[in-house]
Amino acid sequence: MKKVVIDNEYITLSQFLKMEDFINSGGQAKFFLSEEDVFLNDELEQRRGKKLYSGDIVKIKNKEFLISDED
Repeated sequence: MKKVVIDNEYITLSQFLKMEDFINSGGQAKFFLSEEDVFLNDELEQRRGKKLYSGDIVKIKNKEFLISDED
């Protein structure tokens, strides 16, 4: 599981996708989410503006990411 460190209280799902190079721009998030299964804490998530907080787990294409506010 890869740890993704955030500087703020939360980031949006589209910011996360861009940060981890799944998409090149925020505008691609809607299309990406319609084509790929993205799970947030084991529930399918399709809202690009969904807020991700420290402790959340995102799963995309058999990869897992832990959102954290600590290095």
